[in-house]
Amino acid sequence: MTLAQIGQGANGPTAVHTYAAQPMSAGGRKAGQGKYRDANTKAPLSTNLMWDARIVRGNTYSAQVLPLSAQAELAQAEREAVRQQKKIQEERSRKKKAEQKRSSTPEPVDGRKHTDIQTEQYLEELTDKAEENTVDTQTDPMMDRPPTPVYVPFKTGRDTETQIEDGDLFDFDFEVDPVLEQLVGKTLEQAMLEVMQEEELEDLRQQQLKFTQMRKEEEIERQRLEAAEQRREAEKPRRIQQEKERLQRERTTKEKLASRMFAQQFLQNLEHRVFARLEDEGWFFDAVEREVETQFLPWLFEQTDAELQAKKRLQNLARDILAAAQRKMLYANQGEEQSQ
Repeated sequence: MTLAQIGQGANGPTAVHTYAAQPMSAGGRKAGQGKYRDANTKAPLSTNLMWDARIVRGNTYSAQVLPLSAQAELAQAEREAVRQQKKIQEERSRKKKAEQKRSSTPEPVDGRKHTDIQTEQYLEELTDKAEENTVDTQTDPMMDRPPTPVYVPFKTGRDTETQIEDGDLFDFDFEVDPVLEQLVGKTLEQAMLEVMQEEELEDLRQQQLKFTQMRKEEEIERQRLEAAEQRREAEKPRRIQQEKERLQRERTTKEKLASRMFAQQFLQNLEHRVFARLEDEGWFFDAVEREVETQFLPWLFEQTDAELQAKKRLQNLARDILAAAQRKMLYANQGEEQSQ
C-alpha cells in the first residue's frame, strides 16, 4: 500500500504532494530501528483520545447528582465553616472590647516619641510586604487549526514510495481494548447512575407521600381547631344573650311581683268602696223595670209600627184598585157614547 505517490508523465508531473511530513512507517519509530517490531519490547500506548486525561468523562448535558452521603458531608462542612466564622467574629469582638477597656498611653514628653515594640516571648521579623512565591506550570499547546502546508514545487526528480506492512498502522486487538473497556465502563457507570437515580426518586417519592400525609393530618387538625374556635365564638354571643334574657326575666318577675303586691294592697277594700259609691250615685235599680224599659217597650213599639205600616199599605192598595175600576168604567162609558 502506498501512502503518497507522485507520478511523472511525458509532459510533466501528474499530481501534487500536499502533505508536509516526510514518508515514514507508522508507530513513530526512530532512525536506526528495524523494520519490524521487537517481540520482547512492550508496545507503546496508543495516542487514543480515550486515554487523554484532559477529556471530560460522562454526560455533560445533565447536572452532577451528589449522593445523600456526600450531601450530608457537604452540609456538615458548611455548618462547621459557619461555626468557625462565628467563633472568629466573637474572638475579634472580644479583643476589640478588651482594647477599648484598656487605658490609653499618655502623650510622650518633649523630645521623645512612642514606638511599637514586640512584647511576645518569641520575636518575628516584621516586613511591609508579605512573602510571595511564584509557581507556574506548562501545558501542552492546543492546536486550533492544522499547520499551513509547506510549499512544494513540482516534482522533477525520481518518484519514491513507502511500503507499509500488515500491522504497522493498526493493531485491532491492541486498539480495540481501550474502546471496549471505555464502552463497558461507561455502560456500567450509566446503569449504576440510573439505578441510584431510581432509588433516589423512590426515596423522594416516599418522602413526598409522607409529607403529603403529614400535611393532610395538619390540615385536618387545623380545620378541627378552627371549627372549635368558631363554635366558641358563636357560643359567646348566645351565652351573652341568654344572660341578658335571664336578667330581663328576673327584672320582669320582680316588677310583676311588686305590681301584684301593690294591686293586692290596693284592691283589699276596693269592692266595698265601689259599691258604696255606686249606691250613693243611684246606679242600682230594679231589674224587672229595667228589662221592661230596655226590651219589652222597644219590641212593642216595633210591632205596633209594623201593623200600622201593613194597614197603610192595604189602604193604599184598596185606593189604587178603586181608581183603576173608576178609570175602566169611564173608558167603557166613553166607548158606548161614541158607538151611538
